[in-house]
Amino acid sequence: MTEEQKSLIEYPSEFPIKVMGKANPEYLPAILHIARQFDPTFDESKVEQRPSKDGNYLGITLPITATSREQLDELYRTLSTHPLVSVVL
Repeated sequence: MTEEQKSLIEYPSEFPIKVMGKANPEYLPAILHIARQFDPTFDESKVEQRPSKDGNYLGITLPITATSREQLDELYRTLSTHPLVSVVL
């Protein structure tokens, strides 16, 4: 493995993923469902929610237990392609 291919993240570790989408009653449950699929130890009590100034959008921070680069890549892909999600960081 070259220096470029080495991960800067040590696995497993807690890794925050920020997701932004339109405030919609289906948005939060959908995002939590996805998080549980990728992290069986996911703890909903640690989720942070931040509504936008006008309440049209909701930012969610998901503390995921990252176990591999592949897991994180697939989680980002799944969240990014969800129709209720606008941005994933």
